[in-house]
Amino acid sequence: MGLGRIVDAVKGGKILFSDGAWGTFLQKKGLQPGECPELWCVERPDDVFDVAQSYVDAGADMIETDSFGGTSYKLEHYGLANRAAELNEAAARISKKAIGNKGWVIASIGPTGKLLVMGDVSEDDLYNSFKEQAVALEKGGADAVCIETMSAIDEACLAIKATKENTKLEVICTFTFEKTAHGGYRTMMGVSPADAAKASIAAGADVIGTNCGNGIARMIDIVKEMRAVSSSVPILVHANAGLPQNIDGKDVFPESPEDMAKQVKGLVAAGANIIGGCCGTTPAHIKAMKAVK
Repeated sequence: MGLGRIVDAVKGGKILFSDGAWGTFLQKKGLQPGECPELWCVERPDDVFDVAQSYVDAGADMIETDSFGGTSYKLEHYGLANRAAELNEAAARISKKAIGNKGWVIASIGPTGKLLVMGDVSEDDLYNSFKEQAVALEKGGADAVCIETMSAIDEACLAIKATKENTKLEVICTFTFEKTAHGGYRTMMGVSPADAAKASIAAGADVIGTNCGNGIARMIDIVKEMRAVSSSVPILVHANAGLPQNIDGKDVFPESPEDMAKQVKGLVAAGANIIGGCCGTTPAHIKAMKAVK
């Protein structure tokens, strides 16, 4: 018997915990600047599996995949656009192998880097790229997709639509916000948390939320704004381990596992249902946050 749907688990009253950073983990394992992370799913699968397994061991209820840049548009920078299906399917299989039936695979889908408003790409082409990725992730064993780090509503909605219309996967959609000079939050395309929530829900997202861009304390206000839009749609938060500080030429994320754990109750009170990490977070951060009672 399977775990069922993520949405049903949340509506049953559970607070779920997701995983943390992948990119920085892979860099520690030797991923070089300019190298394609997704190619590791076929060339260094054991290293990718190790990242996934570390979060399972930390107690994560769900883990992502090494597929953030897995659209054909991102992969074309490495001459790998024609291998999008292969790499995404491999990414999902690795995470599914790690978590098995103990939790969910929420496969990562990131932005394409193309802007519809600039005429970089057509809606049809963007839709088809997301479709190819989502179908491959489902084939590899994903339970859901996490469309993440979005800044433009039109691109996010096309990704949601492409997944919903071509797979049976649950859809999570998160946006990245920065604090403005006036104290509110906006994406780099000027989208507010409330507008992102409304658009994602209207497009068919099962779970909405926010990731990256901020430390966990700042996520509380973003969650409150999203929760005001809907009292029932689950909200996911993947926060950074604080705002990065450049020390000796390297980005260092200052928040310790204990620092992030202290904010869990505030996030839940604000309306978050699923909590995990983004840049700078580690299995130790996830373990500490999940231990909060």
